[in-house]
Amino acid sequence: QVQLVESGGGLVQAGGSLRLSCVASGRTLAMAWFRQAPGKEREFVAAISRSGGTTDYADSVQGRFIISRDNAKNTVYLQMNSLKPEDTAVYYCTGARGFRLSRLQHEYDYWGQGTQVTVSS
Repeated sequence: QVQLVESGGGLVQAGGSLRLSCVASGRTLAMAWFRQAPGKEREFVAAISRSGGTTDYADSVQGRFIISRDNAKNTVYLQMNSLKPEDTAVYYCTGARGFRLSRLQHEYDYWGQGTQVTVSS
C-alpha cells in the first residue's frame, strides 16, 4: 500500500501563489490532484503521467496551475499561480497503479489526507 502525504497548503491572498507537494512512500504511475470545496463534490484539478510528459488540467485551472513530478524523490507538485477565492478547498493528492491519466476519482488507488488551501479576497 502506497502512502501519500501532502504539504504546502495555507492562507494566501487572491493573486498569490502556493506550491503543493505530495510525497509517495512507493512507486506510482499516473498521479493527480483533486480538490473539494465546502459543500461541493470533490473535483479533478490536474493529472500527470509517470514520465511527466503528459499532463491534463481542468478548465478552471488551465494556464494558472502547473503539475510536475520528480520520480527520484517520489514527489508530485502542484504550482498554483494567480489564485482566486474560488480555489479555496482541501487539495488531495492521488496515485494510480496504472498508466492511464484520468479525471475520475475511482480510477485512482491511493489518496492522501489532503491539505487546506484558503484564498482570501
